[in-house]
Amino acid sequence: MQRTAQSIWNGTLAKGNGTMNFSNYSGPYTFASRFENGKGTNPEELVGAAHSGCYSMFLAALISGEKLEPESVETTATVTLDKDDTGPVVTTIELDCTVKGEGLSQDKFKELAQAAKEKCPISRLVAAADIKLNARLV
Repeated sequence: MQRTAQSIWNGTLAKGNGTMNFSNYSGPYTFASRFENGKGTNPEELVGAAHSGCYSMFLAALISGEKLEPESVETTATVTLDKDDTGPVVTTIELDCTVKGEGLSQDKFKELAQAAKEKCPISRLVAAADIKLNARLV
């Protein structure tokens, strides 16, 4: 399986602007949307979207492997962009997940939630960041 995304950047870092395109999405990004609070998206937000989606699907698969059907798996990813002596770096990704479903013990849920954090493809891709998990079964 391969997927393709494209970005175009025009101009300098501080004054330029760009567009990110993939599937049915096309949206602007700028210095302000990445390093301040400007309109548009940024690479870190897209990493967060990818990570939250991947984690939710992987956890649903693990729960399904227990012959259970989750009603929903809702995950929010908060990506922290900081700076080190090399430049900007993603330091932390916080996954906040709520699962609705029946038949799963809290102990088994915690085991599966942790396994999904460690094994989902996007977690493996961004393993250099400190990935934190807060998962709840309701």
